[in-house]
Amino acid sequence: MSVVTVASEIEPVEPRKVLVDGRVREVSVPALVPRVARGSLADLPYDNARQDPEAPLFSRKDADGQWYDVSAARFAADVHAVAKGLIAHGLRPGDRLALMARTTYEWTLIDFAAWAAGLVTVPVYPTSSAFQTRWILQDSGAAACVVEDPEQARLVSAERRQLPGLAHLWALDTGAVDLLRRAGARVADEAVTARRGLLTPETLATLVYTSGTTGRPKGCALTHSNFFAEVDNAVRLLHPVFVSESKEPAATLLFLPLSHVFGRMVSVGCVRARVRVGHAPSVEGDELLTDLASFRPTFLLAIPYVMEKVFNTARATAERGGKSAAFDRAAVIARKYGGSSAPSLVLRAARALYDPLVYRRIRTALGGRVKYVICGGSALGAPLAEFFAGAGVAVFEGYGLTETTAASTVTPPRRPRTGTVGWPLPGTAVRIADDGEVWLRGAHVFAGYWDAQRGAAVPYTDDGWFPTGDLGSLDEDGYLRITGRKKDILITSAGKNVAPAPLEDWLRAHPLVSQCMVVGDDRPYVTALITLDHEGLTHWRRMRHKDHLALWELTRDEELLGAVQRAVDDANRLVSRAESIRGFRLLTTEFSERSGHLTPSLKLKRRAVLRDFAREIDEMYGPDGAGGAL
Repeated sequence: MSVVTVASEIEPVEPRKVLVDGRVREVSVPALVPRVARGSLADLPYDNARQDPEAPLFSRKDADGQWYDVSAARFAADVHAVAKGLIAHGLRPGDRLALMARTTYEWTLIDFAAWAAGLVTVPVYPTSSAFQTRWILQDSGAAACVVEDPEQARLVSAERRQLPGLAHLWALDTGAVDLLRRAGARVADEAVTARRGLLTPETLATLVYTSGTTGRPKGCALTHSNFFAEVDNAVRLLHPVFVSESKEPAATLLFLPLSHVFGRMVSVGCVRARVRVGHAPSVEGDELLTDLASFRPTFLLAIPYVMEKVFNTARATAERGGKSAAFDRAAVIARKYGGSSAPSLVLRAARALYDPLVYRRIRTALGGRVKYVICGGSALGAPLAEFFAGAGVAVFEGYGLTETTAASTVTPPRRPRTGTVGWPLPGTAVRIADDGEVWLRGAHVFAGYWDAQRGAAVPYTDDGWFPTGDLGSLDEDGYLRITGRKKDILITSAGKNVAPAPLEDWLRAHPLVSQCMVVGDDRPYVTALITLDHEGLTHWRRMRHKDHLALWELTRDEELLGAVQRAVDDANRLVSRAESIRGFRLLTTEFSERSGHLTPSLKLKRRAVLRDFAREIDEMYGPDGAGGAL
């Protein structure tokens, strides 16, 4: 098996379009690479070590915070040693190994070692509750579990009575990797070779559990072939990202959870393409900024929340220095430049003027060398995408699900269209059903939902399409727009259908807003519950000398309510009057994973919010709730 290599940049292939009643209802793009016919992901470390043993695949930090490289040969040796240790502990081909840790080198090492031993990996979010963890370990039938620290070990140990199949529990912080190395010393190298030889592209590689917005998470059965179809086409299409066009080799710093399929897919893609990877286990502002400054990646993967934070922090810094007006002018110029296919001479000159004053500082905050960001998880929004493009950071937006091994559509290189999630990833077809639901088809679409007793349950239509549950539309050129979730559509008492996602996405981009949930099902009009962003609110209070006010007082402060109302008014421009937000309530509590209102991937658990804030919602529709801020 060979590593994907790209000799020159790929010109995006125009989608093949199917029109119904004059409207585009289906688009497809042919695969850029043939499907892998043999082998598995377990072969990648060994292929890399054989073909380019000195290639730096990873960078790790030493005790002094300095980065040092891990070569392809070293990584393969680490994988091999740990794989032998897993075999020594009696794990058999097809056994499930759960992995609960933050984003670290050891996470990726265990992942590939488990594959080399013929196992199936089961990611668990490190922030998962005892109930969530137990459910995933039970449902997957995990025979072993690797956690990061003693606290997680205690959490799993407390559930062992209800996990009779869990034979092994190891913690990385207490020497799990060394323990496995030592145990594997007595296992012959040929044992790993034999295990790898049993794997085919269609072998189950991993069970990735959905985030569970409406109930218990479901295990998505992803094969080695699913990952190959995804990463090989993505690497080939996004040539400038994975194959550096400058003297600086491509490199990325992973900080999103590897428990999520988005981060996992990019991690596998980087090993496949031999892109140097660093890991940042903390996403706290100062720690992450320090890691970005020292590692200096050439591209990043992020979710809109991260991009919003970068922008809002930069503006707050400018405001503290009395330069908010200059920053706002620079932002307008960047958006015009980023949204233009042929910027005028005047616009190019204005952008050049603000580059050293504003845009270079944005790039410096990302490490100084970042040219590209792959953004997914939810819609970034045209204003932010255009701003970053104008600031010299191209954003590739994508759309996908756990069931599709991450991206099913992506912004085509040099053909961006803000407000959309791009064209189908090569090898993918997208169809809009009669009710507006997005259907997908391609080799990256999963085998089905895990059911240990009955086998994978395949949720396809009779003609082989996967219904996503998302609503969307295709424009005349085949670009996909996502407008919401079928199950999230609100129907007011007047019979008006309202998609909450566009309003919520717009409001979350505001520096004062942390989370927002639009309400209106079976109600006379639409309202919203809004939580305040801690950093944004702290800055707002400091600038207006209102540090003495308690949070409950601030939620009634006329100036703050006016600022949020203006943000609501801006969001309402996206929709008709019947769909607009007529009132809102500022909450003194946060929606968080800990509170049970967000999933680990920061998606709203709407039922939980409706239940826990029923009183606040009813008050918005009472005598004093006929409109405006409450």
